[in-house]
Amino acid sequence: MGAIADRFEADLDAIVAEADAVIIGAIPALGADPAIAAEVSASTRGNLRRLVNVARRAVDPPPADVAPEALDLARTLVRRGIESDVIYKGYRRGQQVAWQRWLACAEAVVGPGEELFSVLDASLRLLFDYVDQVLGRVIAEMQREREEILGGALARRTETVRLILDGAPLDSEAASRRLGYDLGRHHTAIVLWAEPPDVPQGALESGAVALARSVGARRPLTLSAGTTTLWAWIGTDAGVAPAAFRAALQETDLRAAIGPTLRGIVGFRRSHEAAISVQRLVSRNREGGQVATYDELEVTALAAHDDQRAAEFVVSTLGPLAEDNPAAGRLRETLRVFLDEAEHAPRSAARLHTHRNTVLQRVARATELLGYRPGEQRLAVMLALELRRRLGPGREA
Repeated sequence: MGAIADRFEADLDAIVAEADAVIIGAIPALGADPAIAAEVSASTRGNLRRLVNVARRAVDPPPADVAPEALDLARTLVRRGIESDVIYKGYRRGQQVAWQRWLACAEAVVGPGEELFSVLDASLRLLFDYVDQVLGRVIAEMQREREEILGGALARRTETVRLILDGAPLDSEAASRRLGYDLGRHHTAIVLWAEPPDVPQGALESGAVALARSVGARRPLTLSAGTTTLWAWIGTDAGVAPAAFRAALQETDLRAAIGPTLRGIVGFRRSHEAAISVQRLVSRNREGGQVATYDELEVTALAAHDDQRAAEFVVSTLGPLAEDNPAAGRLRETLRVFLDEAEHAPRSAARLHTHRNTVLQRVARATELLGYRPGEQRLAVMLALELRRRLGPGREA
């Protein structure tokens, strides 16, 4: 059993990726938000690592040790209003992937014969016992978290915000009183998250306050959206300049996606939806800036809404220029800046900190890879370059 566990662990990254895809494929709600999707993956990895440890002690297995990441995910799902039957379904889908992979490892280690049947019988009982124990603990944690939330002001705030985001017909003044936040003003929604995720407790709240202060606003309305993600709304009497937010997080490990400033209870919801779409876009590429705004990324965010079609568009438009290597990356960035500067080589060179002749040489090479002059399909090329930049490496079809 130990040798099978070793082989299983050696393929852990691939197994986690497959399980994540199966779980999110069965339950799309878990993949709609990058924060939840990241917690699903962390939970899967933590559970599989502990399964390996249990298997190595199959003769006298210890009690199931629940991964902290699994408990974090349980609490997050409760805060998002997701019921326990979702996590039950997710665990059973993940269990199927784990069993298929374990079966393949067992066949490779033991080989065909009577011993294989004996090993598989023991493995099946071990896997089911492990998942049943963990699932019981996780569902109990969800119940505990639900009871805690339902106990006070956080419950009222969570319920009210969720109703607003769902488009429920609420009275704006009554909802404002429940939230302690004036819904009649202008709202700038923000999604804050941490990279890396192990930030000090309270760092996300502090980041939200810093962003509010950067535009001269009072303390924002905040709502935890997971262990490493915070939703916030900044209320102002008028619109705010997105550039004002950029310096607020410079000394932190936080990132922020910022929606447009919109008015009223409808604006509260729409600004949040826009901030979520920006986070979904920029969280894929850690090399992006700390602060991303909907104003600058609106078209790109809309185009990237369908992952598969966006990837296909990038490859069909850019061809070999979309490849994931440093040379192609330099050519893409040079061409992107060149088009952004209205094909003005000296200005492009200044932005790229290089010589104008280098810019022109790179543009010529990029044009060769495209197979046509960029100006012939200027809008499509600029959009494809921006999508490729934002989606990050490895996203092309």
